[in-house]
Amino acid sequence: MTQTLFQNYSRFRFDRDGRILTVSITGNAVNAVDAAMHDELARVFIELQADPDSDLIVLTGEGRAFCAGGDFDWFDEQIADPAEFRAIAHDAKRIVSTLLDLEKPIICRLNGAAAGLGATIALLCDVIIAEETAKIGDPHVKVGLVAGDGGAVIWPQLIGYARAKELLMTGDLIRADEAARMGLINYAVPADQLDAKVAEIAGKILGNPRWAVRWTKTIANIALKQIAVGASDAAVAYEMLSNMTADRKEAVDAFRERRKPNLTGE
Repeated sequence: MTQTLFQNYSRFRFDRDGRILTVSITGNAVNAVDAAMHDELARVFIELQADPDSDLIVLTGEGRAFCAGGDFDWFDEQIADPAEFRAIAHDAKRIVSTLLDLEKPIICRLNGAAAGLGATIALLCDVIIAEETAKIGDPHVKVGLVAGDGGAVIWPQLIGYARAKELLMTGDLIRADEAARMGLINYAVPADQLDAKVAEIAGKILGNPRWAVRWTKTIANIALKQIAVGASDAAVAYEMLSNMTADRKEAVDAFRERRKPNLTGE
């Protein structure tokens, strides 16, 4: 089975070290999510579950970012043709569900900026270890979108509704050290200590019996999966609707042109 897994990926690299499989997000300079990456995200966690040669996954980004949200060229395509957005709705739900269904422990090695869907993926991991200056946030609203790809689900579970709604509605990004202080992530460490901290936590987890670890995680995720499933249809539907508003196009245009958006409320 191993030979048939992880084929035809252009946005992920896979590296093995014993029973640890490191999965690196690749792409452009900030690993922004485009159509190819979104498609691969919808199947990679299924294949990670099926891989017989790994017991722990480390998810990280290649280069200076972890995953800085949606690709703006892809945004333009979705605005011009809303059917493109509609076509990815099922995969958008599957990304969240398959990540939560993954029984193997998954550590996020947050090496740089994580925004939007990138932040959602990071926060849905089991342990998040970040470089202390990395920025994390969900700026969906800044580009005219509902935070429908999982952000509105996971942020309140980690830091409570008051803080989560403030950050989701402002779209502000925060530094990893602040995120660690509020309990959004587990650790924020200097860049030269990031790999050592990941190795430390991985070693502790792998030092325990495999199935006790996997099934403990499975139980812990039950309530979170119920929340995600309960919200996902409406969340993705509202996000699709927001993609068709006039303010959505204006917000993206203004971001590209580095100016204040002229929002009309339409």
